[in-house]
Amino acid sequence: MDPLSQGVVGVTLPQALIKKNGYMKWGFLFAFLGGMAPDLDILIKSSTDSILELEYHRQFTHSLLFIPFGGLICAGFFHFIFRKPMPFKLNYLYTTLGFATHGLLDACTTYGTLLFWPFTNMRVAWNNVSIIDPLFTIPLLILIFISFFKNTPRYGRIALVYGVCYLLLGLVQRERAVNYGKQIALERGHQYLSIDAKPSFANILLWKIIYQTETKYYADAVRMGLSPQFYEGESLDKLNLKRDFPWLEEGSTHAKDIERFRWFSMGYLAKHPSREDFIYDVRYSLLPNSMSGLWGIQLYRDNQESHVLFQQARGEVTEKDKSELLRMLFQ
Repeated sequence: MDPLSQGVVGVTLPQALIKKNGYMKWGFLFAFLGGMAPDLDILIKSSTDSILELEYHRQFTHSLLFIPFGGLICAGFFHFIFRKPMPFKLNYLYTTLGFATHGLLDACTTYGTLLFWPFTNMRVAWNNVSIIDPLFTIPLLILIFISFFKNTPRYGRIALVYGVCYLLLGLVQRERAVNYGKQIALERGHQYLSIDAKPSFANILLWKIIYQTETKYYADAVRMGLSPQFYEGESLDKLNLKRDFPWLEEGSTHAKDIERFRWFSMGYLAKHPSREDFIYDVRYSLLPNSMSGLWGIQLYRDNQESHVLFQQARGEVTEKDKSELLRMLFQ
């Protein structure tokens, strides 16, 4: 999720679990920073290989196995930088609890997190909350600040209960959206290979349903209120390298990079309908019933031994897009 949410959730867990003591305010700071620390993996990048950043973001620093080591590194750093403001054992406890929340919270989003690295490279994505969701973050932020200023764990416990309940509600909404999507696919006479539902931007009310058949992807939207409201969407041919890029040389750097991007995108790839030699991830779009995509890779047919270039797949969000999203949410 966004850094603020990660820091807030990082504080919430230790505030709820650790008894009141004279170090709660320092613990607030260390847990907040510890909750954000795993995202320092974004510093792992290459000027010539833009896929490298995708491979290492949400990788080892987000693994469950790395939690005690990540907490130890952060605690040691804070202990030195802040000149031993609290006993190291307590510092380590606050920091590690904050650090521990990060990968689990990221796994609740749609991006994919390597929770079980190095045992598997499976990208875990529970799809029950948006990467940015004010209704999740703001109440937690208010409650932990009340806990901070009153110097009591009581409101931290309330925040923890609220956060868990919100994420559980997201799971319920996701399952409702998936089941609705299955009905739509069957009504169309489609034999789907897989089907997913993802929350749209900043809410768990409006969902993107995306399913794939042997040859196509289909994206629709549904507002999962008391009575579902359906918004029919778009379809697109699945990526077929031999058909879409007959010039691609097998075994080239380009061919290998496409497979790396396929892993990152969990297989949801298509040739861009308007950009030449561009492959994009169809899972993400501002409008949940759209196949416009947010990012992809640029290929260079005359230089296939260079790395592909990871780029944004579309231009700026238009006012029309914003208006349509609001209409789906509230009309």
